[in-house]
Amino acid sequence: MFTPRSTPSSGRRQQGRNTGRKSVSGAAAGLLFSPRRTPLSARSTPSRLQTHSAADSINYDVQPFGSSLPVKVMEALTMADVDDQISVKVHESGWAWMVCGERLIIWKISQTAVAKLSVCKELQLPGSEYSYTADLVAVASAAPLESAPVQSISVLAVAAEGTARLWSSLSQEGNYTETDVDMGDLCNFVVAVNGGSFVLCSAKSRLLRASADSSGKLQCRALQQGQGVLSGIGRRVSSLFGMLSPPANDTLHSVLWVGGASCLYTLTSSSLSKWEVDDSWEHQILTWDAQRALSESIADAIWGSESNYEELKEGANVTYLDMQLSQAGLVVLAAAWHPSDAPCLAYFCLVTLQDNGAAISEQFTVEVTKYNRPFQSEEALQATRLLLPRCPGSTAFMYNEEMVFASSTCTSRGGLPDEKISFSSPGDGVRGGGCCADLPVFFSQNSGLVAVVARQSASILPETMEDSLFASLAATPEVSVTETPTRAEPVAQEDKTKLLKAAFLQFCRNDLVGAQAVTDELFPPDGDGEGGTELDDVVTRINLDLVDDYPASDPRWAESVPDESAGFPLTSLIILHQLEDKMKAHVCFMDFLLQAGLLDRLGRVTVRSSPMATRLLLCEHAEKLQAAMALKSHHAKRGELVNRAVGVALQRNNAAVPPSLTAADVFFREVSRISSVLDCLLDEEERSLKENPVNSVQWAEGVLAVNGILKDMLQAATQYRETKAFTYRASESSAVEPEYVPWTASGAVGGVRSIISRQHDIVLRSVYPHADAELRGALCEQLAALLDVYLGGYVAQLTSLQQQRPPGAQQERYNSLEMEYSQRRSELLAPLLELGQYQWVAALAEKYCDFDILVQLCEQTDNQSRLQHYLTKFADQNFADFLFRWYMEKGKRGKLLSQPAAQHQQLASFLQSHQHLSWLHHMHVHDYCSANRTLYSQANAEARYYVKKKTLLALSKLTVLASDLPEDQLVQQVDEIVEQERFLLHQETLPRQLLEDKQQNPDTMPLLSAHDLIQLYICDDNRRANEYDFKKALDLLEYIDEEEAGDIDSLKCEIFGKALRRDDWFSDDGADDPLEAAKDSIFVKILLKLIQEGVSLQTYLPDVRELLELDDLGGLKSKPYFEFVLRANYEHYLEVQM
Repeated sequence: MFTPRSTPSSGRRQQGRNTGRKSVSGAAAGLLFSPRRTPLSARSTPSRLQTHSAADSINYDVQPFGSSLPVKVMEALTMADVDDQISVKVHESGWAWMVCGERLIIWKISQTAVAKLSVCKELQLPGSEYSYTADLVAVASAAPLESAPVQSISVLAVAAEGTARLWSSLSQEGNYTETDVDMGDLCNFVVAVNGGSFVLCSAKSRLLRASADSSGKLQCRALQQGQGVLSGIGRRVSSLFGMLSPPANDTLHSVLWVGGASCLYTLTSSSLSKWEVDDSWEHQILTWDAQRALSESIADAIWGSESNYEELKEGANVTYLDMQLSQAGLVVLAAAWHPSDAPCLAYFCLVTLQDNGAAISEQFTVEVTKYNRPFQSEEALQATRLLLPRCPGSTAFMYNEEMVFASSTCTSRGGLPDEKISFSSPGDGVRGGGCCADLPVFFSQNSGLVAVVARQSASILPETMEDSLFASLAATPEVSVTETPTRAEPVAQEDKTKLLKAAFLQFCRNDLVGAQAVTDELFPPDGDGEGGTELDDVVTRINLDLVDDYPASDPRWAESVPDESAGFPLTSLIILHQLEDKMKAHVCFMDFLLQAGLLDRLGRVTVRSSPMATRLLLCEHAEKLQAAMALKSHHAKRGELVNRAVGVALQRNNAAVPPSLTAADVFFREVSRISSVLDCLLDEEERSLKENPVNSVQWAEGVLAVNGILKDMLQAATQYRETKAFTYRASESSAVEPEYVPWTASGAVGGVRSIISRQHDIVLRSVYPHADAELRGALCEQLAALLDVYLGGYVAQLTSLQQQRPPGAQQERYNSLEMEYSQRRSELLAPLLELGQYQWVAALAEKYCDFDILVQLCEQTDNQSRLQHYLTKFADQNFADFLFRWYMEKGKRGKLLSQPAAQHQQLASFLQSHQHLSWLHHMHVHDYCSANRTLYSQANAEARYYVKKKTLLALSKLTVLASDLPEDQLVQQVDEIVEQERFLLHQETLPRQLLEDKQQNPDTMPLLSAHDLIQLYICDDNRRANEYDFKKALDLLEYIDEEEAGDIDSLKCEIFGKALRRDDWFSDDGADDPLEAAKDSIFVKILLKLIQEGVSLQTYLPDVRELLELDDLGGLKSKPYFEFVLRANYEHYLEVQM
């Protein structure tokens, strides 16, 4: 922001002094580039004797940073006019610069108490009508700034109007070039990037890349919005790829350069953009719609608990102030206010985003800090900036001219209490800051450079645990908090556990160096890996001690705490507070493991007889703490039920209850066994169902109570697992991890999975049939929540198997578990579907992709709109193919083929493997060519049923006639079909008497080959055979394959032989005339038909000798008269045709 960050008294202009500067407040609505203002109070000069008072600070000290300020800085502050705006920036490289009026002073911060030969240069800024800020100045070097010599450092300062002055070498203050840059708007940020170049940013998000040419003159070019492979595509399409065009009224609030990743981020009032920047090129990676993604979440985090939240969120206003990079991701500082609030307060929030490279993850965290202030204007809010030092603890520092507010970020798993440090004493104020030496450094008007550091005496552990933790370690004489064994000395595992606890205590007291030294000695980072298993055991033991610790300060426990306990005795007398303190201690321990470099070195341990990643076991401990707190909250409301279940659980665990304690005291102490109460709750439930009459209040309340306890405990655990997954994630370099079976998915006896199955049966079989409508609704809502946990456990297992390396390493186990998951999912949801509980069935089936249940639901409710919704929602999971297969299996072909137009393409693809139906779809969409191809292909492939082949050919002919094929192709296709139909006609015209004798039904008879048809026509069973039957047999010879030419000749002889045997060749009529004697024979009638059809008998008829040698003629061939007549007719008809 270019807005001057002046003291509260500087809002009025001095009467009688004319600065000659004009206001451009209207130039950029919402972002005021104010002219220089005149403060009424005189400026004071920083002095080492005038240190900042931190009397009101409890957990932080404000300490001088570096050596005394350079003389030039002190002089500039002393001689500054009262209307000169002072602005300072501290760079992580150790350089700092101050803008005072039109003077720019750059110096290297000396880390020693006395500055020796410290570099300090004063430069003159170009004239401007607007106040300069340190944001308009950038320092660059081709070499790392930390070690770059002065002569290699270049400086660029840009006035708001665009006048740019470049000093190519800081060692030559008077040697510079000046260039007028057309920003199209007022400039408000200058950032040094790769290659000694700069990026200039305007208030309306126009970015220019600036670098010096060979002559030292500044050359600028624009960074195109959406530049890269997606350049030029529309806003709607580009939004799918994370590339959005900035709206016209967009205002730039923050610019962040990440040198290690060579990335530039910009934060505007609507979006977050990212560029990849090289020495000579850059391109935009993404533009993320921050306003759409974050505004509602921020409003929900602030006002979500209000009863009228739906009304409130419509009027909520959100503005973005600054952003910084942390170990957990990008942290955005935002402020939100609601005009209807009385008083109207501005709430400051920290939003942690995950940058996945090409996109910003939709998973982010929002933390509403404890810092808020009365809302005055959005311009006033923009005066607040953010610092995120990299030191352990992840504390965020928000600051403006009046104060610094230290707040634990949402990614910090343990931290000091939030605290406000005031800089509002007379003449004082924060003029800027930055991170240097991993510390938050601020420039105080009265004190110069100061660092805000945590007090060593403050601990991030809960206050009630600090003294007892130290006492437990001090009670062990062989363990010292300040002494560790040398690496050469072997250390027993029990001692390593105690020593690591001591290191943990040092970490909690902000002795980070000491804690790191202990951990490095115990578990050297460069070790040979043999200590890996030992590290897992020690870490697991300590965390288990935390969650199962004894409240030793409770006098009732005095005689029950083991003497050898070296744990973390709790001092709270209230069980719920004990559990909360254990949770805080676990969070601190996880932070310790991360900061000490131990978390990523953890391997695996054995849990429930199976291997598990150690970090996931640590997560399990925290989940059980959450479940224990949920159970404790029910204890206050349903004490009798919980106490009975707890008592049974303790008996089964063989845990004695001392007279001075209650069963609840003993049970809630050992959090790691909290799940043992679940089975006991179900036993109590079944007992209550048997003892109380069905129509009693107790009968229903008992079931609802047990359901509620199970649901809240398991949901608290799974919600923690999901929201804190980032904390317990595996490192990229971690070894292959075993299958993950959460404790909420344990299928053993007494395991959560078997308990939920049992409760499912109890509710639906024993309770639901006797319940009224209201009770049924409540029961099913609770049961749906339990089934959500049940199915979510399977998903966690399957996901862990999918992540195995190399991919597919556990494929057989994955397939087996997936089959089990699908079967159990159906078994659990189907009863709810049968009972008509569609709301809960739909919710679970949608979440866990049970497509079979979803289709059944739509069929039962006849809800086609819902079905179409699923087709769209699950399009990438092939829901359409599943639906089509389901219709096929259920015989619902009419519904299959009546899909809306939007599904036609998918249906056509599906039907490619179901051609017996695909032609109907083609007909439906009037694609007759495809229908013909399918039908003709099926007809050619049909070799079993005669009627089916005939029908397919007929349909094929109809579709080809209706198609738009070219005329020549159409005629050819029709001719091919007709030829096949002609062959089938021979089977269709078989004599009925013959079919009856053969016991063949014309409608069901198989498709016969040409050879089979010939044999039927000429067989003796065809008693009424005439010349037409034998002629058909001869016609069928053309359907015999040419490769069987020899068979064709023998078949022809056989046909004529069978025909000759049909007549009586020994009658006296025409004995002298062989032609007359044979004129009525079938043989002659066949010859006459052949002549009539133009068949050449010379080539067609077999040789007469071949006929006479046929065995089928029997006694005829031995009769001279028969041979005479046959030869005579042969000769006659051959001559007739000549």
